[in-house]
Amino acid sequence: MTHVLFIASTRPQLGVFADSVRKFRAAGAKTYLAGTFHLEPVAEELAAMELDGTHQLPRNLNVRSSALRRKARQSPGGMRVWLQSKRDGWLRRQARKADVLVALDAGAVYTVWRLAQYYRIEEAHFGLAPALKAVDRVKEKGSAAPRGVLPPLDVVKQNVRRSVDGLPAAVMRHATARPVMRSTVGARMWRTAVTAPGVPPKVRIATSRYVAEGMQWAGRTSGAALALAAAASKIPDLGLKAQLLDEAVMKELGKGLNPRDLDKAVAAQLTHADAQFAQGDHEKASFALDRALFLAFHRVLHIDQLSSPLARDAEGFVEPLYRSQVMRALSRPQGRRTPPAPAPKDRPLRLLVTTSANDNFLHHILDRYGNHQDVELRYLDLAAQKALKRIAWAGRRVLEDRLAGGTSTYQEEVERLMRPYLDWADTVFLDWSVGPAAMLTTIDPGDTRIVVRLHSYEAFTRWPHMTDFSRIDDLIYVAPHVKDLVESLVPQLRGDNAPRAHLIDNAMDLSGFARPKTAEARFHLGLVGISQVAKDPMWAVDVLKRVREHDERYRLLLVGGDMNPKTSRATRDYRRQFDKEIAPLIEEGVVLKLGPTDDVPSALTDIGVILSSSVREGCHVGLMEGAASAAVPVARDWPFYAGKPNSARTLYPEGWVVGSTEEAAQRILETTASEEAWQNAGKLASEYALSTWDWPVVSKAFDKLFLGER
Repeated sequence: MTHVLFIASTRPQLGVFADSVRKFRAAGAKTYLAGTFHLEPVAEELAAMELDGTHQLPRNLNVRSSALRRKARQSPGGMRVWLQSKRDGWLRRQARKADVLVALDAGAVYTVWRLAQYYRIEEAHFGLAPALKAVDRVKEKGSAAPRGVLPPLDVVKQNVRRSVDGLPAAVMRHATARPVMRSTVGARMWRTAVTAPGVPPKVRIATSRYVAEGMQWAGRTSGAALALAAAASKIPDLGLKAQLLDEAVMKELGKGLNPRDLDKAVAAQLTHADAQFAQGDHEKASFALDRALFLAFHRVLHIDQLSSPLARDAEGFVEPLYRSQVMRALSRPQGRRTPPAPAPKDRPLRLLVTTSANDNFLHHILDRYGNHQDVELRYLDLAAQKALKRIAWAGRRVLEDRLAGGTSTYQEEVERLMRPYLDWADTVFLDWSVGPAAMLTTIDPGDTRIVVRLHSYEAFTRWPHMTDFSRIDDLIYVAPHVKDLVESLVPQLRGDNAPRAHLIDNAMDLSGFARPKTAEARFHLGLVGISQVAKDPMWAVDVLKRVREHDERYRLLLVGGDMNPKTSRATRDYRRQFDKEIAPLIEEGVVLKLGPTDDVPSALTDIGVILSSSVREGCHVGLMEGAASAAVPVARDWPFYAGKPNSARTLYPEGWVVGSTEEAAQRILETTASEEAWQNAGKLASEYALSTWDWPVVSKAFDKLFLGER
């Protein structure tokens, strides 16, 4: 005899239910009903159905603990039904004997699922029709599946496929709720369900998303990503496959994790982009390519952590990108119709200096050429005008324009808005090789010379890969190691159409930093700039602890604003760890947070040792300014570049760079062992900084670049 247990959280349609019970009984099944709805008002109708048993489950949690009631209030409806019912003895006895469990409504699904998990019941279903078929299967087998072990996973997959096909979203959310997904068995069963053969793509995608949602609720972020990726592997449609893999990767990136399926997600978007490109659908191709580049150069991978895939093998990282048809089309040089005109000899050079919001490194350049007899200067901040800002950062439109290979509405808009500036200027100097550089190179510049400066940040973004460098005449790098990295990443910069490369230091007025130090400065370590994870201030704290083991007079002064926890989960996690580490040191007065300041020279008068704790830098202005102030420089051998032909060791004088916190502590103790030793080391550092990086020295390189030999 087959035992069937129906569970309901709301009153069923009694006429339909009565007809179904007759069918179950005709199939030789014993039928039982348990409900959290009020059974007494319909007792006569239920008795007429000749059920083998009915039972009133607890209708509320009034007699239970306040903690459980509070938990129930915060839980979905299906979980509340389970919390009310799970201790009921009658329910458990009947479930132990049942061959088929049936949820009559959405609110009962979760309870049926839990009972099926606990009692190893193979046939657990939502709805009467699939349950009736399950009775037939049990009869055909002659006995139920053994209760001591889980049914084979292929059986589970088939049953789950039958059960989830067409289920409404609310039901799926009950069935994939948090406690189920916290269970290794439950999570595993649902992961196998999303790859079951024969499931229609629409159902597979919906199921995988509900499974991922349940796992996310259960704290299994990687499990959620794995479920989506597993479902994607069974989806033939290239667009849908790419979309699911994209969602899988974003689950982990959203939690500050390095996604396990990043390569697959990027490859799927590129494959989809190639297919759309081949069909001539440049809009869809550009959308897929934009997502591929967005994922490949997501800030969590490269900026908000202490390392990056680019540190290990930059050229190998981008090689799969450039195997795609769309990336080859994107990187095809357009060139310029006419060469840039030479600087005029009979009038001042018309120089347009432009950027988008970030003018941090332009102040001295603007001051010099705004008052230069041989220069007529104009300054354009693209972010200050809505129309210009809109085109400057329209990444997907840039891609669509480049893939189309002809005139586009975007190109016409760029022409209309930028041509007046290009026609006026002899030379355009664009700071930062990001969105505006990609935008500007979608049009031919005419005979106007285009000069772009690339700092360090840009190397970790998608923008250089979207820029047509054949339309840029001169590319300025701030350091040799940055040049090495960018040229290894962007094939255009290694070809015949590459712009002329220049190495010019940032414009810094360092003479104002040479001020007398305070008496306490000798024992004050300083770190200027802690707003990014890459600054790794934890390294500086480790150095502080090591020197304090020898002399407790040492303190650490932190200058600059804190990391913004809203930037990303990875940044928030580092900030939390750092704050926890320094909290007791701040309380002791060993670490002082000075906060942001517009007067760095004054802050440096109290700092005797300037640190560079970063994992990567372009040139680290803060260290250079500290050295100019006669603070002793102690620079970490930036791990991102350590051991490469160009690095911190080739940028700074010998002795400034250390390979570990132990070496850093040793250098500090040696150079500050006496007042005389400290002052001598600081004096040498200041002389080097002022003779190498001060604006009167660096400005000559800019004069030569812009004006030539005048």
